[in-house]
Amino acid sequence: MRKVILLGIACGFALLALNTQPAFPQTKEKFGPPKVILPSDDVLNQIAEKTAQLAAKIAELRKNPKHHELLPDVEIFLRGAESIVRFKEFYHKDSGKWTLDTLDRGLERAETLASGAAPPWTTPVIPNVVRGHRSSVDGTAQPYGITYPNGYGKDVDKKRRVDIVLHGRNSTLTEVSFLNTHNGKKKPPADQDWVQIDIFGRGNNAYRWAGETDVLEAMEAFFANEAKAGRGEMADRRRVVLRGFSMGGAGAWHLGLHHPDKWCVMGPGAGFTTTHDYAWKGKKALPDYQERCLRIYDAIDYVENARMIPIVAYSGGEDSQKLAADNIENRLKELKIDAMTHLIKPGVGHKFEADYFQKANALWAERAATGRSSYPNRVSFVAYSTKHSICDWVAIASLEKHFEKATVNAEITENGCRVATTNVRVIGLVLPPPIKDVTIEIDRNKVIVPALPKTRNGGVPGKTSIVLVREGAEWKNWRPGRPIEKGNIACHYGVMLQGVAQNASLQGPIDDAFASGFVCVTGTGETWHPATQKFVDAKVAAFKHDWAKHWRGELPITNEYGISPNEIKEKHLILFGDPSSNFLLANILPKLPLKWTKDEIEFAGKKFKAGEHVPVLIFPNPLNPSKYVVLNTGHTWPSEDYAKTNALLYPRLGDYAILRMTPAGYEVATAGLFDEFWRVERK
Repeated sequence: MRKVILLGIACGFALLALNTQPAFPQTKEKFGPPKVILPSDDVLNQIAEKTAQLAAKIAELRKNPKHHELLPDVEIFLRGAESIVRFKEFYHKDSGKWTLDTLDRGLERAETLASGAAPPWTTPVIPNVVRGHRSSVDGTAQPYGITYPNGYGKDVDKKRRVDIVLHGRNSTLTEVSFLNTHNGKKKPPADQDWVQIDIFGRGNNAYRWAGETDVLEAMEAFFANEAKAGRGEMADRRRVVLRGFSMGGAGAWHLGLHHPDKWCVMGPGAGFTTTHDYAWKGKKALPDYQERCLRIYDAIDYVENARMIPIVAYSGGEDSQKLAADNIENRLKELKIDAMTHLIKPGVGHKFEADYFQKANALWAERAATGRSSYPNRVSFVAYSTKHSICDWVAIASLEKHFEKATVNAEITENGCRVATTNVRVIGLVLPPPIKDVTIEIDRNKVIVPALPKTRNGGVPGKTSIVLVREGAEWKNWRPGRPIEKGNIACHYGVMLQGVAQNASLQGPIDDAFASGFVCVTGTGETWHPATQKFVDAKVAAFKHDWAKHWRGELPITNEYGISPNEIKEKHLILFGDPSSNFLLANILPKLPLKWTKDEIEFAGKKFKAGEHVPVLIFPNPLNPSKYVVLNTGHTWPSEDYAKTNALLYPRLGDYAILRMTPAGYEVATAGLFDEFWRVERK
């Protein structure tokens, strides 16, 4: 493994082993709200007036479907102005001025769309621009920034590297401040030869859950827009660099190792790679169902995926967050994986200084020069959940046991491919079209895939998908090779398992439901017990506030009479109430793994008093087994944890819990994880 320690750093900085205290005193991070500097009444009145004007213009534009594609580019300005006023987030002396500018820019874009003129913000004429994409999670417009290099778009044959840049934690970050940094007035540095995409990521969440979704959707929106503008070949998908510092480093660590096939190199700086080391400075005893769920976002568990992506990391020599890179580096050394370069600047704390950025950038450019193979001959990766289980042409569609290590080593051979797995029950492969019979050697089994017939015009079909299922020690071909219409392995193989087993679409825990499209459904009737209604009302109110404040969205919510068939088809249902108050809940209750009457709740062979307890859980929706149903909760960590380190945004209740209602909130009577077939695990 290459390790660069520049300027003659002394070897007195010993590498840290996992689960040890940092070598340097931990910096006391400040996560509390900054001081509010309210604008004058005159400015606030102007903001209110222009907000109403922009809202009216957007409402008018929505009436014409031809505007829908570009509406997010306008809506981001309205959302920014509304949010900064709603939460009194005027943290800078110029926040009022920025908000007025935000509204003016939104009004200008709205007028451009209404006039039918060509929108200038969709071209590199404006080198520093902000765009919006429509989130699949809650339907809101989310911003992302683009900085084009000089000359971009003029030389059609010149492909550019694309950098996905994740910001660090910033207590003063708002949509308005983000929009202000991409106001079209800043020119790119003369030596910038890459396209830079700055991710908003829904604020300060370490790019977890809906934050992770935002990174991937913003990137896809950029590439899709470039293609529509005829610049699809100028931004190179094979040369995408993922980088970030501090919280952005934490995001780069986990996104890089979770999705190694999306990047040509990852460049994390500082951050954290284990929850225990960062949140508690050592081992903390957690319930088993919480400890296992840490494997969803602890990057250290995915270190072997560095075989598929090179790492160029940076640390300040005296930064306590250097431990993030040390953890990864030590584990890679143990595994004898030579994939990481660690740049360390002596005597520097939590700061990515310009000279070392230049050194890091030279190494990123070196690794990006050739780009990532679009179809590597070998794929080797690990997973602990089907949430993160796709790499290139291989997809783990179902595990033998979640949150235990699963491995895949696959290699293209002359006659097909050779695959070795552990803890994998269903695997999907995307292979070149088999114009002759293909032999797949997998875990000492041989599976023959017959050749596909030629197309009507005599041609050869595109890539083909094959799904293999393990039955005992034997692998069988569940889905013979068939053409993939869209050529995208990310289309989940979980379709075959819907409603039966945890899979690449549905695997829990509860918090996973809020990383893709969902809608909350409240009841209109009366609950059997006043305590239940009080609990439900508090949960809905907290979720609504937290979603807007900390996830920068609008909670999708309706009642049992307002839910549409299309929402049931396309979204996870988050049901609040009891069988008496919510008839949708009562309708699906017989197909859920619990009984709930006015007197008692029965779950996993145990009975609980209904007047004192409430169930929360996640389960395949009986009305649509390709989506979740969740009962009576939003995200499962307490609201106060948003004011602490975002390493604490991990699941607290697993897949299910029976909660004992108390005046202060609740106590956990029982909680845990379902097995691979959505049954309560046997102890």
